[in-house]
Amino acid sequence: MRVFEDVFKRKVRLTDERYEHLVSEHPEMVEQIDKVKESLFGPVIVVRSKADSQVELFYRHYKSTPVTQKYLCIVVKVRADDSFIITAYFTDTIKKGKILWEKK
Repeated sequence: MRVFEDVFKRKVRLTDERYEHLVSEHPEMVEQIDKVKESLFGPVIVVRSKADSQVELFYRHYKSTPVTQKYLCIVVKVRADDSFIITAYFTDTIKKGKILWEKK
C-alpha cells in the first residue's frame, strides 16, 4: 500500500488491490505512480463527481504521457476518516461538477 498527500493536506491511500485494478484496466498507467503523486499534491483543478458526492476528481495536465498530451485524472473516494484512490486514467477532458479547488 502507498499513501500520498493531496492538495488539501489529507492522506490518500492507494491499496495494492486498487493499483492492480488501475494497471490492468488502464495499462498506460504502468510506471506512472510519480504522476499520480504529483497530480494529487499539485492538480490544476479538483472537481466533485456528479455521480457520487463522496468522489473527487483530481486533474493535472501533462504534455508527455504514454498516450500523448493528456490530463491525468485521479478518482478519490473521500470519507470523514479515510480517503483512497479508486482509479486513475489519462483523458482529454475535465468532467463537469462542483469545482472544489483550482490552481490560480
